[in-house]
Amino acid sequence: MRPIEMERTKLKWLDLNRGTINVETAKCGNARTLKLKSQTLAMLKDYITKHNFNLNDNLFPPVKTMRSVYTKIRKRTAKKLKKPELLKVSMYSFRHYFATMLYHKTKDILLVKRQLGHKRLETTLIYTHLVNFQDNEYHARTATTKEEALKLIEAGFEYVTEMEGYKIFRKRK
Repeated sequence: MRPIEMERTKLKWLDLNRGTINVETAKCGNARTLKLKSQTLAMLKDYITKHNFNLNDNLFPPVKTMRSVYTKIRKRTAKKLKKPELLKVSMYSFRHYFATMLYHKTKDILLVKRQLGHKRLETTLIYTHLVNFQDNEYHARTATTKEEALKLIEAGFEYVTEMEGYKIFRKRK
């Protein structure tokens, strides 16, 4: 989401049962529905419970506040880690990173376009920095039981498909 979209997000746009949020776009883009991770959803539920929101209330603070807090945290982190290059990371950098990594994982530029809410593919191409991901080699493993599958997932493997009763997983080398 863009920071301005976060600022405008209302409680009524959040579906706590399905774990989705409807995003009314900024910059004349396309509206979209985003799936929330279970951890994010749990944190949002706690946040909503603690703050007694009404359906039409905005969930997040104004962009100025978010940017100010982010800037302070970024400065402290850069100083503590002695990494001044962190000062170059803006709030929008995370949007670019998300787009780049989503494209790298899916190779589906139209999916990235939808997720970002862009109307024009040319705009999406600006966000999906064409990084040269040379390492396309994987370790592959199979699982026949739930326990084996859980161990592979905990070890960082991702599910690919099922074939002849075997669940196939992969992880980058």
